[in-house]
Amino acid sequence: MRILLIEDDPTLREVMSQKLVDTGNRVDTAGDLATAHHLWTVQAFDVVLLDLNLPESAKANAPMSSGLNVLRQVRAKGDRTPVLILSARNRTEERIAGLDAGADDYLGKPFELNEVEARLRAILRRSQGADDLTHIGQLQLNRLQRRFSLSGEPLQLPAREFEVLWELMSPPGRVINKRNLSDKLSSFDESLGDNALETFISRLRRKLENSGAVIRTLRGIGYLIEEDQ
Repeated sequence: MRILLIEDDPTLREVMSQKLVDTGNRVDTAGDLATAHHLWTVQAFDVVLLDLNLPESAKANAPMSSGLNVLRQVRAKGDRTPVLILSARNRTEERIAGLDAGADDYLGKPFELNEVEARLRAILRRSQGADDLTHIGQLQLNRLQRRFSLSGEPLQLPAREFEVLWELMSPPGRVINKRNLSDKLSSFDESLGDNALETFISRLRRKLENSGAVIRTLRGIGYLIEEDQ
């Protein structure tokens, strides 16, 4: 997943970011509303983790405001990125306000990081229509275990190939634009170019030969994975 983590506490932001990266996600972070709004509007994310008490800018004396402001702004523009609010504001009326503003889920602080990850997976399943277990031919993706298998045997993949195949399988059968795929697997410090993406696709095709799953290129459109007829 490509995740935008919006959290003003630098220690919590760092701990959460590292935990999410360690489990195979790409994470961009923001500690104030201005940075959050900028990142959210220039980059596509799979899901956003949103704190509510945020300074307007990174200046030390910046006034505190509500993350609901940026949520309302992006929702008003038609952005449907799934959002999980993480906030110490956990009274019933505050949770209702967050959900009414457009959040998909709401979790009060303090929280366990494992629960955050579980809720992220649930939100993403709902938004993508993807199940925990997905099969194409002899290829299986277990999202809970973050593991691919082929004919019942673990399919070991380098990190980048894993990420590409994960995106193609979430869910399978849909066309993914090449540029969108590259952007989702890039970060602001590291860009995944077209040549690199094509190399990963080529390697995956070789590993999936005779598996019943095939990655197809739709020229000028993008890629999709489907059952080999």
